[in-house]
Amino acid sequence: MNYYERMKEKFNKLKTKQEVIILSIESSCDETSVAVVKNGRVVLSNIIASQIEIHRRFGGVVPEVASRNHITAISNIFEEALQEANISKNDIDAVAVTYGAGLMGALLVGVNYAKGLAYALDVPLIAVSHVYGHISANYISHQDLKPPFVCLMVSGGHTALLRVDDYNKMKLLGTTVDDAVGEAFDKVARVLGLQYPGGPEIDKLAKEGHLTYKFTVSNALKNTFNFSFSGIKTEVVNLVHNKTQKGEEIDKANIAYSFQECITDELSNKAIKSCKNQEIRKLVVAGGVGANSRLKEKLLNLCTENNIEFFSPVLKYCTDNAAMIGSCAYYMLKDGLGLAQLDLTAKPNIDL
Repeated sequence: MNYYERMKEKFNKLKTKQEVIILSIESSCDETSVAVVKNGRVVLSNIIASQIEIHRRFGGVVPEVASRNHITAISNIFEEALQEANISKNDIDAVAVTYGAGLMGALLVGVNYAKGLAYALDVPLIAVSHVYGHISANYISHQDLKPPFVCLMVSGGHTALLRVDDYNKMKLLGTTVDDAVGEAFDKVARVLGLQYPGGPEIDKLAKEGHLTYKFTVSNALKNTFNFSFSGIKTEVVNLVHNKTQKGEEIDKANIAYSFQECITDELSNKAIKSCKNQEIRKLVVAGGVGANSRLKEKLLNLCTENNIEFFSPVLKYCTDNAAMIGSCAYYMLKDGLGLAQLDLTAKPNIDL
């Protein structure tokens, strides 16, 4: 019996095992993370080595630098995750890893480490979508949350609305036709001279501002669940450049506030509209931009007004982390999905 046949046998047995412990790895961008998750909901450890300070000097993530730092960090993070979870390597039932989407080099570090670890421990390897991992962060934060629900996915690389009928059954309702919302935040922050990452900086600065400018998003998409943020990004860039050329003061707080108001209006209104359209009374937000205080405030208020339950991950699970990958892997396992062979490779882009 070869390795993969042996793993299929073990994988199938895990479907009915009462307590399943999954060690998960996330390295899609600039965080190296290893977690130990029990039964998809209980986080025994979740260790994250952030590279924000390293990339801040460049104003954004440098892929090669990210990859090298993942290589340096991952073994130590793995040992720390085991220690905090108070388990041994022999207690691990399966290894899960983000295989996409993300930066190719960064993903390969996690994928190759996971393959070597799974082979050495003789346990199944589960390939997990980074995007679906973000959705699963809510299962950790809300122990009673179950599908169906509508998910507003808002991250650096993805902006979408999804109908989640079951843990592994989803339908795309709408997506961005150009920039993801996190990308738009970063680009606007850069033109305003704010530090990377841009989202938290704009959120913080906007608290000091007022609605001074009337920015807009694409009117052509108003009757769809799709998004477009390239236009508003260009509006802000042009405004700042024009003010600079005329020698006028750039009121950064008001620009940040006006930009954030426009973006969060578009996201929250379409999220509620999609819930009504799908006749679903639960809305879940996922992804790093889900940590934006104004977006959460608007979503909560609109959900309350429309008798819709609102769920969002606690702050530490909004951004990239391995615990959400371990949670997602558990529900994939239960449905017999995700078992990977040792030829698994990274994919920078994967379909929603």
